[in-house]
Amino acid sequence: MKEASIPRAVILTAIPIEYLAVRKHLIDIAELVHPKGTVYEQGLFNGIYHDWEICIAEIGPGNHTSAMEAERAINYFNPEVALFVGIAGGIKDVVLGDVVAVEKAYGYEKGKVSPMGFLPRPGVGQSSYVIYERAKAEARKNDWKHRLPPTDQLNRVKVVAKPIAAGEKVIAETRSDVYELIKASYSDAVAVEMEGSGFYEACHANSDLQFLIIRGISDLLNNKSETDSKGYQEIAATNASAFAFEVLSKFKVR
Repeated sequence: MKEASIPRAVILTAIPIEYLAVRKHLIDIAELVHPKGTVYEQGLFNGIYHDWEICIAEIGPGNHTSAMEAERAINYFNPEVALFVGIAGGIKDVVLGDVVAVEKAYGYEKGKVSPMGFLPRPGVGQSSYVIYERAKAEARKNDWKHRLPPTDQLNRVKVVAKPIAAGEKVIAETRSDVYELIKASYSDAVAVEMEGSGFYEACHANSDLQFLIIRGISDLLNNKSETDSKGYQEIAATNASAFAFEVLSKFKVR
């Protein structure tokens, strides 16, 4: 594609509720179709240091899909920044509505099956340094909350800059074997989701790109259907999107 005259960011999401939360921050939105059929929308966002051209897509769940679609979007749009924005299940040190700026993503399903059982050999994807530093700085402030509708929960929610675990399984309770594996082998992970490892793997291959995953906590694994019925998926997606655009707003392209 022809390069934009202003900085460009690609933002990927997995499900509609995440996509719509991101889309709300854009103006002058138009549809754009990749030659191979992927449908994007492209809009503008006014940051403090730059205006941004933002290209967004809803790609579906899974690390494999995430890696493929991230690579496609990065090659097509040639962005300065790539973000994955969405929801996640909290494991520890977070409450419903909190936001995680993801330091690294453990691909927890990678390993070796041996006579002693499953031996984890995780793929570990890390965020790029400069934008992660900006995210950590914004996590210490409350500026991002001004992008949210006023609610009683604004004073309670926080942003943490921590690792997550990423795999293909939906973890619906803390009594599962997968949950026990994550707690035992990836004890610093605060949340679990399904796309982060693939996204970081694809982004890592593009050396000039700044990239980061931002997740809102929509459930704490147990009683997932109950928290979903109370609207926490939408709350988590809204919070993650607000923080993502605060980071972009204050991020200087070098």
